[in-house]
Amino acid sequence: MTAVFALATSFLWGLADFGGGLLTRRIPALTVVVVSQTLAAGVLGAIVVATGGWSEAGPRLWYAVAAGVVGPVAMLCFYRALALGPMGVVSPLGSVGVAVPVGVGLLIGERPGLLQVAGILVAVAGVVLAGGPQLRGAPVQRQAILLTLVSALGFGAVMALIAEASSTVTGLFLALFVQRVANVVIGGAALSVSARRGVPALPEEGGRRVILAALPALAFVGLADVGANGTYALAAQQGPVTVAAVLASLYPVVTALAARGLLKERLRAVQAAGAGLALFGTVLLAAG
Repeated sequence: MTAVFALATSFLWGLADFGGGLLTRRIPALTVVVVSQTLAAGVLGAIVVATGGWSEAGPRLWYAVAAGVVGPVAMLCFYRALALGPMGVVSPLGSVGVAVPVGVGLLIGERPGLLQVAGILVAVAGVVLAGGPQLRGAPVQRQAILLTLVSALGFGAVMALIAEASSTVTGLFLALFVQRVANVVIGGAALSVSARRGVPALPEEGGRRVILAALPALAFVGLADVGANGTYALAAQQGPVTVAAVLASLYPVVTALAARGLLKERLRAVQAAGAGLALFGTVLLAAG
């Protein structure tokens, strides 16, 4: 089940990144983060009340709080990078944060088998190649790459933290809710400071009407991100973190394919080869 949950994580994160990247081309990135996470927190709060999740409160929730503090910074950098550069380039680079949870797994004593090691190397190489040969270029593109790398470290830290935030499914709902509340508090504070400095919190054209019209899409992005965090936590609990993290990091392939199919972004030969390698690495990991 580790492979199933981890691949579900990739699918959900890939769609969330695609949707978030599109939204930030019309709405300020920080506003996208705050609104999408607020909507997700509302849904999770209802689930926690319905399932009695409050009974699972304990010291492990501090991991969720930490993930909620790091998350908005990573998401803001990533969405800003998606708005600046091609999704098919930015998204694969964002997955290098997989080094953080993989490193944690190795530190706690996990030792993947030979087939799994081969799968990890092939999958990571595939994800990097899926970024294509466009890593050099104009200053805007270099800025997008820098923002992507910062976000990658943040996402990797969130993966490592949320995997430790609960040990039961009910507790996981509570941990995800706490994480989202922290996201909203940190993101909201940053949005308030930004607005005071004169940075618009609403789209320059359309204002609130654009936000209201985009609420379904914002809710989808927030809930897809929540679902991805949840399935990753389950994957990490049921199997080796090293395997779960690498399989979960394949989400850029989903984003690149969505961009290719819906935005007609052209996949170069090296990107297509990278996607194929990533999928082959997945097969090796699942077989191991």
